[in-house]
Amino acid sequence: MRVICLVPSITETLIECGVEVVGRTRFCIHPAKQVTTIEKVGGTKDINWERCKKLEPDLVIFDREENLKEMADSCPFPWLAVHITSVSNISKELITLSERLNNSALHDIALRWRAVVDTKTVDTSIDKIPGMLEWWRKPKSQHSLVYLIWREPWMAIGEETFIQSMLDHVGMKHARIDVGAKYPEINLEDFDPKYTTLLYSSEPFPFARHKQELMDKGYSCGLIDGELYSWYGIRSLKFLESL
Repeated sequence: MRVICLVPSITETLIECGVEVVGRTRFCIHPAKQVTTIEKVGGTKDINWERCKKLEPDLVIFDREENLKEMADSCPFPWLAVHITSVSNISKELITLSERLNNSALHDIALRWRAVVDTKTVDTSIDKIPGMLEWWRKPKSQHSLVYLIWREPWMAIGEETFIQSMLDHVGMKHARIDVGAKYPEINLEDFDPKYTTLLYSSEPFPFARHKQELMDKGYSCGLIDGELYSWYGIRSLKFLESL
């Protein structure tokens, strides 16, 4: 089956499973060697259907949150939209996708996710959170945790997000903040540096380029591997299995 995938983390997972991916977004960058031979047909918010027609896809894969509804509405090919919101529902969504693609390797990954989710986790101290690329100022005590994904405006992750479910699963349930939305805009000054640790995601915003400026704000903080916490396919699965 010839597949166009507009979800970077799913593209990586499909390639891992031997699916014939013929089209991708410009953000589908993994696995690096294989994606260079796959046609780019747009981004996660835009698509060139004329370019897609030349690829003769049997199926187009969307994500309900990552892609726009208008993209699916205008799709001239058979399509399927996954809706992965947490580590708890990813297995079910991947099983549905594996059945549509008739792919046993993807089904096996779904079962591995189920096994990971069933593994009991315990609270972890913030200074030992896995997946940190670099602590810029390590916390000296247990703090509230703010996971930042954007700047100008500052944007954090909140409840009912895959990232928050990943943080919960690695033992960070006790450090959550009440922000009242999935991806809220926040005022950083509302959070006291004495009791708050900031995690700057390595993507999508390039926080690493602003290390000294961010450290000067006075918070305990560091750079966390955003791909491990937000690429909800084989990448985040292998990360959790490694723990």
